[in-house]
Amino acid sequence: MVIHVVQPGDSLYRIAQTHGVPLPFLIQQNELREPARLTPGQTIVVPQPSETYLVKRGDTLGSIAARHGTTVLSLWQNNPQLGGTDRIYPGQMLVLSYPTPKLGAFAVNGYAYPNIDPRLLRKTLPYLTYLSVFSYGFDRTGRILPQNADLLIRMARQYQVKPLLVLTTLGEDGQFSGERAHLVLQNPSTRAALIDNLVQTLEKQGYAGVDIDFEYIPPEDAESYTAFIREVRARLEPLGKIVMVALAPKTSAGQRGLLYEAHDYQMLGEAADYVLLMTYEWGYALSEPMAVAPINKIEPVVRFATSVIPPAKIFMGIPNYGYDWSLPYIKGQTRARSLGNVQAVEQAIQVGAPIQFDETAQSPHYNYWRDRAEHEVWFEDARSIRTKLALAGEYQLHGISIWNIMRYFPQLWLVLNNLYEIEKLP
Repeated sequence: MVIHVVQPGDSLYRIAQTHGVPLPFLIQQNELREPARLTPGQTIVVPQPSETYLVKRGDTLGSIAARHGTTVLSLWQNNPQLGGTDRIYPGQMLVLSYPTPKLGAFAVNGYAYPNIDPRLLRKTLPYLTYLSVFSYGFDRTGRILPQNADLLIRMARQYQVKPLLVLTTLGEDGQFSGERAHLVLQNPSTRAALIDNLVQTLEKQGYAGVDIDFEYIPPEDAESYTAFIREVRARLEPLGKIVMVALAPKTSAGQRGLLYEAHDYQMLGEAADYVLLMTYEWGYALSEPMAVAPINKIEPVVRFATSVIPPAKIFMGIPNYGYDWSLPYIKGQTRARSLGNVQAVEQAIQVGAPIQFDETAQSPHYNYWRDRAEHEVWFEDARSIRTKLALAGEYQLHGISIWNIMRYFPQLWLVLNNLYEIEKLP
């Protein structure tokens, strides 16, 4: 696999010729809606298959997989144009395999809301190990608030993906509630009721486990939070269900701040089966313009986490979005607009903005003018994804976690699938 960075005067035809791949294949794999339009600094992923196959009349995905010693799942991963379906036609070129050995293997978690487009979900599921359904709340009595997630759970199982229930303290206003966390953590009867209801919901809806994401917990509740996670795991482990805990991105045990103090890395790492480092949102809607997940900020978090938690328990978060800020930035007033990575590149092409790459943050960005206002955009591309995956591999982490999969980003899955094996569980 090659990541080609577009230079002034480049065309997709020339890029395809340079790397010896068919032009339609390059367009298809990168899912370029306007292949004749590029901008300097844009990345084009050039997959280099080791074996391909032209579909013949009467073929099915199952027969092709059996004939060539592979699996239908692998064919879906290697051929995103299939969209996770079995629809093929004579003359279609399919990628059977990519060069091996790969750089390593990851378990891959992806977050989705219950209203995700089923076509998008179907296309993404071949690349996932876990699907975290965001999110389930609870009331003051410990009752789990219902979600209509039956379709997501059923589809996940069809693609050998383990569905996880995401339990949060989100209120109707969409904000995490420290008060709600405190209420359940400090009241033994409410805590017991919540755990009972959680177990019943997991069993009834067919979840493989829970991903617990309590944020802005009062510092005095740190020990109670760890005890709560232990109690949940004690109930779920005999049922064969896993417990994952989302952690704020800390760089030291004594890091101050409401987001961090109640998240005791060592204790929560011991209490849960897995932890998920929320290594994103340095650049966020209300921040000054900067990378959402700069590698120079992520690495200290991973270094600290692996010093107190076994790497085999750790998932590293990767964002699947960017932000567009209007300048000048005014603290407390400027609110950035969220946009997808594909959308960010298409916008750069539309406004004629060359894309820059920050070597320190290992993230792409660009500036443009609209309606007499300057804008600054930071997002993810194939280079930033490759760098993040390499960091997770360097520290021998168990997996990565994508926040979130509500927008399809072809280059994310191309880079992941070309360079790493994706863990699938029975």
